[in-house]
Amino acid sequence: MKSHNILLASALLCALMSNVARAEDAAAAPAAKPDNEVAFNLGVTTDYRYRGISQTNLDPAIQGGADYTNNPTGFYAGTWLSTIKWTKDVSGTGDVEWDLYAGKRGDIMADTSYDVGVLSYVYPSNGMSSIPGFVSANTTEFYGQLTYKLLNVKYSQSVTDLFGTPDSKNSMYVDVFSNIDLADGYSLALHAGHQKVSNNSIASYTDWKIGVSKDMFGVNWALAAIGTNANKSFYVTPSGSFTGKTALVLTVLKTF
Repeated sequence: MKSHNILLASALLCALMSNVARAEDAAAAPAAKPDNEVAFNLGVTTDYRYRGISQTNLDPAIQGGADYTNNPTGFYAGTWLSTIKWTKDVSGTGDVEWDLYAGKRGDIMADTSYDVGVLSYVYPSNGMSSIPGFVSANTTEFYGQLTYKLLNVKYSQSVTDLFGTPDSKNSMYVDVFSNIDLADGYSLALHAGHQKVSNNSIASYTDWKIGVSKDMFGVNWALAAIGTNANKSFYVTPSGSFTGKTALVLTVLKTF
């Protein structure tokens, strides 16, 4: 009888150790992503800068969007909106930018991934096509991005005229950037880009950004120094403000 008790105790101990091991393995393994994910974001910024140029006459903007991702295939689609002022600055109308995009991302090999897609910038009722020297602000670009470890290189090319500039189809933008994790949950953002506007050299320029961000109080706080070497007579508001000037920009974003 004693030997049976010993055998039973041994069996129970083995079963218990096996369950503990499985629990430890489950805790150590990353949680499996669902096949389909939907995320929303809502934010505010002290100055909506796009490729270094203020879209809001150096004033704040409210922004938000939604993203869908199919993890097994890498397909994604989304939409994003922001308040703007630049269309009115050039005597057009409208005060909203509405972005629509879709693409596919995935791995090429260890530490190397890709992202390709299409992005349309829609400016409802922008009225710019009726203004001499301008065409519709609505713009569509194709893009491709390669990522190797912390280095990202992205190329975008317009298949329409670019943001209301006549005869600017096939304009391109090259973006080199990196996001580096620092201590205590801080992240460093580094970026350099060059916008070439086809047949409009006065509109071409280089921009840069150095920023730091951290999640606090359930939201992401990002502070960045942003600047350009854009032409001061071209990127100017009716009041005479240079929209590509170097400035600090604070952005607060909630993702849910």
